[in-house]
Amino acid sequence: MSQSASVWVVLLVALLAANLPFFTERILGLIPPPSTTKKSLAIRFGELVLLYFVVGGIGLLFESRVGQIAPQGWEFYAVTAALFVVLAFPGFTWRYLLKHR
Repeated sequence: MSQSASVWVVLLVALLAANLPFFTERILGLIPPPSTTKKSLAIRFGELVLLYFVVGGIGLLFESRVGQIAPQGWEFYAVTAALFVVLAFPGFTWRYLLKHR
């Protein structure tokens, strides 16, 4: 896979992973919650953090296949975390800001 294709794949996976906690009541999209209540916002944010690291691992895998892994500082992680939160905005808006009938 070319380098530009892998970047687009990582961005698409990040978009899907960032919105997954808000579009389903299952934990990580697989496990039903233990009780009959809905998932809390704290659980959704926990899923968001976990999925951030999963997408980061996928990006690291693609980077290692292309060549040497570049060292990253805290700035890289701050920017990618902010990008991941921005990508999660459509799901958050759908879940919490729109009225559902």
